[in-house]
Amino acid sequence: MRPSRFLRLTLPILTLFFQGIGLGAETSRPNIVWLSAEDISPHLGCYGDPHAITPHLDRLAQDGVRFSRAFTTAGVCAPCRSGIITGLYQTSIGTQHMRCDATLPPEVRPFPMLLREAGYYCSNHTKTDYQFSNPNPREIWDDTSSKAHWRNRPQPDQPFFAVFNFTGCHESGIASASKYREVTRALTSSERQDAAALELPPYYPDTPTVREDWKRNYELITAMDAWAGELIQQLKDDGLADNTIVFFWSDHGVGLPRAKRWLYDSGTLIPLIVHIPPALRQAGQGAPGSVDGQLVSSIDFGPTVLNLAQVSVPAIMQGRAFLGSNLTAPRSFIHGARDRMDERYDIIRTVRDARFRYVRNYEPLKPYYQYMNTAEKGATMQELRRVHAEHALPAAAELFMADSKPVEEFYDLDADPYEIHNLINDPAHAEDIARLRSEHQRWVRDTADLGLLPESEITRRTQALGSCHAILHQPGANALRQRLASAAEAASSGPAAQPAMLKALADDDAAVRYWGATGVGNLVRAGSTVSPELLQATERGLKDTAPCVRIAAARALLHLQADSAAQALAVLRQEMQGELEWARLQAAIVLDEADELALPALDALQAGLKNQPNKYIVRVCNKAVNDLLGTQHEVP
Repeated sequence: MRPSRFLRLTLPILTLFFQGIGLGAETSRPNIVWLSAEDISPHLGCYGDPHAITPHLDRLAQDGVRFSRAFTTAGVCAPCRSGIITGLYQTSIGTQHMRCDATLPPEVRPFPMLLREAGYYCSNHTKTDYQFSNPNPREIWDDTSSKAHWRNRPQPDQPFFAVFNFTGCHESGIASASKYREVTRALTSSERQDAAALELPPYYPDTPTVREDWKRNYELITAMDAWAGELIQQLKDDGLADNTIVFFWSDHGVGLPRAKRWLYDSGTLIPLIVHIPPALRQAGQGAPGSVDGQLVSSIDFGPTVLNLAQVSVPAIMQGRAFLGSNLTAPRSFIHGARDRMDERYDIIRTVRDARFRYVRNYEPLKPYYQYMNTAEKGATMQELRRVHAEHALPAAAELFMADSKPVEEFYDLDADPYEIHNLINDPAHAEDIARLRSEHQRWVRDTADLGLLPESEITRRTQALGSCHAILHQPGANALRQRLASAAEAASSGPAAQPAMLKALADDDAAVRYWGATGVGNLVRAGSTVSPELLQATERGLKDTAPCVRIAAARALLHLQADSAAQALAVLRQEMQGELEWARLQAAIVLDEADELALPALDALQAGLKNQPNKYIVRVCNKAVNDLLGTQHEVP
């Protein structure tokens, strides 16, 4: 019997309706697990690495989707993780500097808090590193400890979001022989690597020491793979695999020089694998063995989890969901930022599309490899220094031993995956260079890039306004964003930018004046002639109300005639004892970079080693004193 016309019309609707009911409690509220690793690039078998021994993650990729263009927003952990937990760029909320403690505004809420309000049990196994103390991690998570686990949720049917962090791949696992042995102690002989058979990047010297570090990286990853396999098996043992979405990702690239802390693919391209059980998949998402080439940023991770859990993504978040229903348009660009890495500032920004990368070095007179205490302890960094001194580095490695950097860099990743050949002056790429340069400039303005403010100014303004985020979001801040971005660019634009520097030095805002004085210092350091008007404005900067401007002006004048140098040293000595710790660090860095010109301030640097709560200032002072006296004293 044929069904009635009414049933023929309504059956499809009823089918969809009951399917919707079926998607209710079980599939609309999936469990979600994050497996997070530190300091690894996509050195996995599923990414085509012939040396990788990663069977568990390879199987996860076979059962799920592998993302081929996933990137972090920085080449180091804490700034990235602050962006991941908030869904915002670290430069927008003031968490861009390593080991800072930003103050978030009330409207910025870590996304696990939103999941908890929606009924999820949220656990985090140990690592936070968010760079803000309010809200406290204990307010963000139901449990954040070494015992955190979905198995601890109060009700067995409560949906959960569980994060597990593997710390064994951290750069310390490569640098420390004891930690390396501890992490890899369970590996069998068949899981060990032959260092001689591995392929080194062209920017490293090919020495046994470097090969040993590269070998350790692979073996630490194999140990991590076993850890991931155990957690995936626990889901199966608990009968949860069919209703749990599993993410695997790394917080940035491999923990070795020119990767960790850097904004090239070596530092920001990461593995990202997502397994979505069949009942939870949207059409076209998560097919077994699929590869997704869309651009994904680490600030997209949180919004994606919210979207999969059917929790509204706050409008303030800058990340976008890349899985689930009702997706917005895919990204056209990926942005990244480098700011203070431990004791050294180097303001760098990058934008990348599917093929090209543009880099803007806001402090081009600083070398690629500034001396940083932690990195210098690594064997590969020491090999780079040693082989460079012997004039035996390969050409690609020698590039990064230069005392300065180009203002801009541009790379074709299809033709040059290691980003060795800078095409910034290649007319064949002029259109793409202009396109990415313009996108970078837009991003700096529109996201309110706090990294362009000296850190001491961030501290001063946060105390007045209540949060870092408010500094460039208060009424009238749009004009300041534009002036700040323009002044920062002019500071490294050469002699033709002197009128812009003069204008910046007369600005009402100290952050803009700072870049004006910094630009003069760049001209002086490069041997360019400075106009009398600009020189006078810089001398006035020694008496500015803001420490950052006084220090930047002293940096410029330290390299001029004797009278100016003496005044500059007097200012720097005074700033070394100032109230703002980040201004003291800025002054110490200027003296350290001045080499023998800093000798008259040796006592101030030595004083900086004593009764100093900021370990980064101690490190810079220690380096400067050692260089001036020809001694070598280690500091933590």
